[in-house]
Amino acid sequence: MELSGKKALVTGGARRIGRAISLALAQAGCEVVVHYHRSGASAINLAAKLRRENSTALALGADLRRPEECRRLVDQAWRALGGLDILINNAAVFEKHDLQRTGARILYATMAVNLTAPVLLTRYFAKRAKKGKIVNLLDQRIGACRSDGVAYVLSKRALADFTTMAAFDLSPEITVNAIAPGPVLPPTSAAHREPAGAIPLQHRPAPEDIVRTLLFLLHSDAITGQVIFVDGGQHLLG
Repeated sequence: MELSGKKALVTGGARRIGRAISLALAQAGCEVVVHYHRSGASAINLAAKLRRENSTALALGADLRRPEECRRLVDQAWRALGGLDILINNAAVFEKHDLQRTGARILYATMAVNLTAPVLLTRYFAKRAKKGKIVNLLDQRIGACRSDGVAYVLSKRALADFTTMAAFDLSPEITVNAIAPGPVLPPTSAAHREPAGAIPLQHRPAPEDIVRTLLFLLHSDAITGQVIFVDGGQHLLG
């Protein structure tokens, strides 16, 4: 796909990886809808920055825990841009709870945002778009047996399975792929960095590494149903 002039919706597009993705898509010539839930000021400021740089961009708020909000977000983005070509399912919630502390509230809340919302957004996007690209953001934890975020890991593993299911179901018009980042450094403060753990390549991935992989998947018309780990090889450690 040639990205110039294409129209993209990025969920959770105002901060961290989402912000890097929104910026990269705009720089590639895309018109961008920056979705937000609680980061309204960041999303509005980012959209304004992109417009100052001669990109078409706007911020739209939606609570992805609510199915009706997922539909409304796609409808509003479609009307605002006059169509959609790209959907980036990046928004996610993460609570670091082991099995003994993972109750129904955490399970339902995590699954609603990390799994149900991407499934519904994909469905609504596919109903409207005749051709397009979808990329889901996962986590390298899907390849490990760690139990420090049970609900989160389960939701991301399910989203990985959904990626391959949707890729088959929506072909040949729409490609569906996923990126599984490692412990990506936040683009701002170092105070909130996660301990990275062992990394075989001794290169902790940065947002730029995720963006390069994303652009590769969007440009390619011969790849679908793939999960690419961008984690310095950390998933190999199990």
